[in-house]
Amino acid sequence: MVTALDLTPYRASADTLLLASLALDAVMLACTYAVTRLAVGRALRPVRTMTEQAARWSASASDERFSGAPRPAELARLGASLDAFLDRIRAVLRHEQQLTSELSHELRNPLATIVAELDWWQGRPRSEDETLTAQRAIGDAARTMQTICDTLLAEAREDARRAPGTAAVFPVLRTLAARTDPALVPVRVLAVGEEGDLVAGVPAAVLERIVSPLLDNALRYAATAVHIRASGEPGHVRIEVGDDGPGVPEGFRSHLFQPGRRADPGDGHDGAGLGLPLSRRLARSAGGEAELGEPGGGGAVFVVRLPAG
Repeated sequence: MVTALDLTPYRASADTLLLASLALDAVMLACTYAVTRLAVGRALRPVRTMTEQAARWSASASDERFSGAPRPAELARLGASLDAFLDRIRAVLRHEQQLTSELSHELRNPLATIVAELDWWQGRPRSEDETLTAQRAIGDAARTMQTICDTLLAEAREDARRAPGTAAVFPVLRTLAARTDPALVPVRVLAVGEEGDLVAGVPAAVLERIVSPLLDNALRYAATAVHIRASGEPGHVRIEVGDDGPGVPEGFRSHLFQPGRRADPGDGHDGAGLGLPLSRRLARSAGGEAELGEPGGGGAVFVVRLPAG
């Protein structure tokens, strides 16, 4: 006996099931993708928000931080990393602002000299000798400005601590004293011991920039005289800059070396409160220190200790 069976309905059912299975798989994949994208997006939303906040805070130099808000452990670690990154950015910005302020402060005096010489030169006719004197004064002031820029920019580099150099102390001190006007306040340079034996372990330009703000401050407040005394200590050079002025108020001593702080901004003396912090920063970068000493009589005495050369 021979029988036959039509398989067409079965084949049609198989094709239908296959198409339905493929469609269901496509729907499941689409749903899985949508759910996964939604879940990952919601999970990463705090990260995206924190990243945007970090970019905004770094651009505006804000003091905001991520560590204050409660977060999951992973986000807390990310927040700590972003806080450290923001702190580095703020430190760089503060360093740039400080360097700009110090440059403008130090360049003010030689620039004023140039302007005054040019005004006097244009104000009345001058002889040939007076013209040469004015030209030398302008040239000296310009070279001083160049030295200031080179010194402060070199000190700002990362390898400033390793910059080699030594300087005989007394020639630098006498050069600084010679730039002052003895008719206003005389400056005396005093030696304790042999002058030739006193060598500081810093370049002459750095030594000049350390002592110059202290001398300017002493000249600003001195009544009749300023003295600079240099001596040797075991492994160090000690330089004192003193005046016979009113001295430093007792309540202001702890703020004396803070940038921009002055004991009495309305005392009629010119100054931005940046010279003393610059002197201390340069001294410390060279392995030394600048501080307020104890005056023997009236006035103020500032002491600088630097490594011996």
